[in-house]
Amino acid sequence: MPSLSLHELTVVPAHYHDPLVRPLLRGLEEEYTARYGTASNELSRYPAEEFAPPHGLLLLLLHRGEPVAGGAYRRYDERTAELKRIWTHSGHRRQGLARRVVAELERAAARHYQRIWLTTGPRQPEARHLYLNAGYTPLFDVTAAPDALHLLPFEKHLAPAAPAAPPR
Repeated sequence: MPSLSLHELTVVPAHYHDPLVRPLLRGLEEEYTARYGTASNELSRYPAEEFAPPHGLLLLLLHRGEPVAGGAYRRYDERTAELKRIWTHSGHRRQGLARRVVAELERAAARHYQRIWLTTGPRQPEARHLYLNAGYTPLFDVTAAPDALHLLPFEKHLAPAAPAAPPR
């Protein structure tokens, strides 16, 4: 697929059961199944409400009304959000879309949390690369063979969100 024009992308919040979220969930299920043999445990681990305000958020990146990337965060603890469900449509990868989703989630999470924590699997080198390049600190031995590790945890401390501009 051709590169997407950044000015044609729209970031929208969505509810977990919104029909626009289905491609994200299907895509994640296919990826997890291909890489790990199953996806059922991970995708059903948390109730949909955990990805909704006020403690969570699910965002989609749309191109001409169609989802091309997305992701979410949920409350991990009082000061920490946990990133989950980061996804990019297989036909639109390597264009910085996941990085854009992560940046949007970080910006939103900074209004409520001081830190983001996440885990990714050892068979997802793209995710490992994404988080390292986005400034996340690995909480695992980066010299270990990826398959020797069960999960790859990361954290990032967030700068406080800038206060909203006063109305004019």
